[in-house]
Amino acid sequence: EFALTSPEKSSTKEAEGKETTAEEELDSEVLEVFHPTHEWQALRPGQAVPVGSHVRLNLQTGAREVKLQEEDKFRSNLKALKKGKRLDINTNTYTSQDLKSALAKFKEGAEVESSKEDKARQAKVKRLFRPIEELKKDFEELNVVIETDMQIMVRLINKFNSSSSSLEEKIAALFDLEYYVHQMDNAQDLLSFGGLQVVINGLNSTEPLVKEYAAFVLGAAFSSNPKVQVEAIEGGALQKLLVILATEQPLTAKKKVLFALCSLLRHFPYAQQQFLKLGGLQVLRSLVQAKGTEVLAVRVVTLLYDLVTEKMFAEEEAELTRETSPEKLQQYRQVQLLPGLREQGWCEITAHLLALPEHDAREKVLQTLGALLATCRDRYRQDPQLSRTLVSLQAEYQALATLELQDGEDEGYFRELLGSINSLLKELR
Repeated sequence: EFALTSPEKSSTKEAEGKETTAEEELDSEVLEVFHPTHEWQALRPGQAVPVGSHVRLNLQTGAREVKLQEEDKFRSNLKALKKGKRLDINTNTYTSQDLKSALAKFKEGAEVESSKEDKARQAKVKRLFRPIEELKKDFEELNVVIETDMQIMVRLINKFNSSSSSLEEKIAALFDLEYYVHQMDNAQDLLSFGGLQVVINGLNSTEPLVKEYAAFVLGAAFSSNPKVQVEAIEGGALQKLLVILATEQPLTAKKKVLFALCSLLRHFPYAQQQFLKLGGLQVLRSLVQAKGTEVLAVRVVTLLYDLVTEKMFAEEEAELTRETSPEKLQQYRQVQLLPGLREQGWCEITAHLLALPEHDAREKVLQTLGALLATCRDRYRQDPQLSRTLVSLQAEYQALATLELQDGEDEGYFRELLGSINSLLKELR
């Protein structure tokens, strides 16, 4: 079959393959009108068809055939819908009224009550999860408890500085504060609200425990933190620390104060200059010569060793690499530490500390003697007690080093101490 797609045309000149319209058929005074259906039907000669009908020529039979258009079928479907009949869905065509009707049914379906299965699921969810209102209340309570480090430090400083706080509460606040200021950022944040100065002022307290724990906090805050060290010097911390060391105080308080002093002086040449100007070497000399202060004496000697070697390394590094800033190098060169040690009698004081019984203390004293050798060589040679002590220690550590070798330790601890003693004896001959 071959179908002509024009809905308003039929062929009247079949032999020539030309088309004529349905209106031309009516013009031929045809009296009979053919009523097409949705199926192809043969059209007899002389029959007329309604406007808009499909007409085609069947090439196999030579007859003309006709049927209704699809929109007529759609209209019939709408008529059937109005009569309550089922819509023919094969047309795949919907009107706006159809869409509105479908949408209304969709909304009605959404408002239908949940099935028993849905209700059971909702009940299970309620058992497993708490209402959002309860969670909000819990979060509000947690927000009160959770504090930043800054907020905690402010609260601890306020507690320590409050006149209504007991001695135990003040000590507890300082003890907790020391934990936080170990972090460099926290220690610097302590400056932003004046907390550092409050702790420094705590060194003036008449309570030895307050002095002790205030120094404990300061020592942690000063450690490797130049910004805090500078603020501490400007806040008068150095003077207050030296006053405590120079006066009668419990040994535990002096330990913490000495710790804070060491943290303040290390890697801070300006503070070292001020330390010398304020008579710091004299204060330390009196400290180590007092009875029952052997533990402090070892710490003082260690501090002096660190300061001497730090200055020496800074100057050597500047000459080799030129990386040290000119200002800092100039500050180190202004620290007249070695001449001050010689003038204050530290050559003899350090040599006498070699008689301490602990191996660790002897090690630190030997290191300091080596660092002061260039400055104190003649003083060492004039001290007969130092020579006797070195010879005695040489024999002792020779025996201990031999035992280490027998145990398979070629480079043991006692062998290193023996090497330091042999080097000193060689230099002093």
